[in-house]
Parts: sequence; C-alpha cells; structure tokens
Amino acid sequence: SATTPTTNPGTEQHLLTPTMTMASRAISQAARAATSRAGANRGFSVLTATEEFPGVPTTSPATKKGSVFSSTTLATGLTVVTEDASLVSTVSLTYPNAGSSQEGPGEAGAAIANRYLAFKSGSNLSSAIILRSLEDKGALVFSSAGRRGATVGFTAARENAAYVAPLLMTECSFEKWDVKEAQELAGIEAGEATSNAQVALTDQIYAAAYGAQSSMGRSYYTAGASRPSIMSFRERNYTLDGAVLAATGIADHEAFVRMIDSEFPIPAPRKEAPLTAEYMGGEARVSAPSTGYAHVALAFQGPTSAPVTNVLKHCLGMSGVTAFASSGIMGVYGGSAPGDASATVDALSKAVGVAPSADVVASATAAAKAEALATLDGGSQSLADAMTASVFDSTMSLAEAYDSVTADDVSKAYAAMLKSQVSLAAVGDISTVPYHATIASRFA
Repeated sequence: SATTPTTNPGTEQHLLTPTMTMASRAISQAARAATSRAGANRGFSVLTATEEFPGVPTTSPATKKGSVFSSTTLATGLTVVTEDASLVSTVSLTYPNAGSSQEGPGEAGAAIANRYLAFKSGSNLSSAIILRSLEDKGALVFSSAGRRGATVGFTAARENAAYVAPLLMTECSFEKWDVKEAQELAGIEAGEATSNAQVALTDQIYAAAYGAQSSMGRSYYTAGASRPSIMSFRERNYTLDGAVLAATGIADHEAFVRMIDSEFPIPAPRKEAPLTAEYMGGEARVSAPSTGYAHVALAFQGPTSAPVTNVLKHCLGMSGVTAFASSGIMGVYGGSAPGDASATVDALSKAVGVAPSADVVASATAAAKAEALATLDGGSQSLADAMTASVFDSTMSLAEAYDSVTADDVSKAYAAMLKSQVSLAAVGDISTVPYHATIASRFA
C-alpha cells in the first residue's frame, strides 16, 4: 500500500524518486566521460582562450587616456590641429571667409550654393569617383555653411583618415550638372527657411545690428545665384590661407602634418581683403499678422572673447529670459501673443538692465564651462568643431580659458555691451511692439 512520506521542517525535502535518481546518475557519468574525452583531445584545461584561438583581441580594457592636442600652422596659412584619443577620426576643413558675409555685389546666394558643391567633380576626378573612394573607406561626409564661414569634412576609421583627407581639397571644376544640382538644393533649403520663424528672427537681428544692405546683414538663405557668381565666390574665398583643418584620432601629429603639407595644393595669394561689417544698432521688422504670434529680440555688440561672451550669455539667461550669443553679437529674445508683445519687450529690457552680481557671475561661469567641456564629449564631429573654434578664438585649453574669466572681466563686458546701440528685431503680429527709439531710451 502507498504510504505518505513525512518531512521534517528542519531538513531539506528530497523530491527525486529512486528511479529518477538512477537515471540522473547515468546521465552524470556520461557527461563526465564526454568532458574527459574533450579535454584530452582539445586541452581545454591547459590552453587559454588566446592560445586556443590565436588572433582573438584581448578582452582586458585599457585605461582611457586624455586627449593630447597639437597645432601647426603651415606656410600656406593653413592651421592643422589634431588630437590623439578619439576612437574614430573626423577631419574637417573650415574656410572662415566662405560665409554669406563675404558675398560681393551680384553674388547673393553663392555661399549656400557652394555648400552643395562639396565633394563634387574636381581635380580630374568625377563626383562618382570621389564619393566612391570615400565610401570604400567607410567615410561619412558632411558640409555646412552660414554667415561666417563654411566647413566640409568626413568621419571615418582612424587608419583611413590620412588616406582620404586630400579629397577635401579637390579643386571644383564647376561641371554644369553639379552646379545645377547645387542651385536646386540651395533653393530648397532657402525655401524651407522662409517658413521658419526662428530663422526669420535671426535674419532680422543681423539686419538690425549691421544694416540690411551690409554684407553681414543680408540673409544667408538666398536662392538664385548664377553659375559665374558661384564660381567667383568659391575661387576667392575657398582658400587655405586662414583656414583650419581639425582632425580627431590622429596618433602621429607630425606625420599627418607632413602628409597635408605635401598633398594639399599651394593656394594663390588672395587678391582682395575680406569684407567687414561694423556693428551699428538699429531696427528691423517683418509684419505677418496672420501668424497670431509675436517674436521679439534685443541685441547688443558682444565681447571679442568667446569665454567672456558665453559667461555673459549665461548671466542674462539667469534673469529668466532666453539669451543668445554669436561672434560679435549677443542678446535676449522672447515670444508672446500679440497683445502681450509690449510686456515681453519690457521683460527683456528689465533682464538686460540688471547688472550681474558676483554670485551670478560665479554660477554663470560654471555653467558656461560645463557647457563648453560637454561639447568635447559630444562625439568625434563635435570635438572637431570645438577644436576649430578654439583655433579661431585662440583658446586651446577650454578649462583654463573659463577659469581665467573674472567677475571684473564680466562686469566690464556688461558695461561695454550696454554702451553699444541696442538692436530691435521683431517678426510676426508686432503691432504692439514698441519702436526702437522708445527701447533705446531705456539704455541711454
């Protein structure tokens, strides 16, 4: 008859029956025999993974090292700046005079069109060959442009960077089909920008600050450049003199510089001095009542030091408004329903009119420094952008540059900012936005 097993709460309960136990023992014996044979044949017990599978990379991670930055200026005027710790390489070539602020008479729209001529036919190479050569090395290309310059570059594996870097300096041959495509793409980008309120406000800020007819005051987003104007603009402004080549993940700076010096062509001397625009301070408005919203900005002439500019921008931002800053210009902006536009201008004026205290400067300096250092961890391309900016701003050590900013520096920059003529930009339903003279009297 069956009996009911009893268990002791203080002992482990065994759930295996005698038959199951015998089967389990047989399986265990077979497994031990198989393991013994495998160990005898392949030597698992005596060989390491590297010895048994030669060529397998080590799995022991190495300690991450900090970047070492190196900079060299060649006889051509090109500055080459590199760092050696990035796991991939981004190589970017920035032309500081290739922005729309350098468009001469009859060249409106040439800057944006030339952006789309990057990696097109040139130096006896077709667009297909250039792009195929880059793709074969796994390179991802990019290009950008704006008011103050243009950049072309790629991101690739470290070992391929030096091989494809010379393709950045192909001399464009302006094939008709390439130019036509560039004109079409420029037209599309310019058309999309016209429907963006932030782009429109930015254009009006520069128009108010520098004058709508000045080289800096004209919009970058202009379509319709002719082939001759595109050619003349590129030939005049896409030169190595004053340009910056930034490269991340370069182990040997000197060898990379020698390659650049030998592979990049010697530029012809620039015949004309770059165009300049002086800060004026004025008013620019675009009335669009159908938008049902008012965008307003107040701008001033900014400091020449990038770290001081960024610290002062954060000081303004801590007043409860949105601040902005670019080379030579900074300010605050906001938006509201049309009926509240006047109150928005009052709030912006009040925020600008309060001098930052020592505590605010200390907090702003820490925030600006953290923001600048964060760009170094934003990826290989972001690091290359920061390296390029450091050359133009003459601040190779970001941390030291911000640590050297004092409360007195910020106080002087703030006072100088207020002494410059305020610029007013307004876009949208702006019927209640005060006029420039009214606002300027608040900072007299």
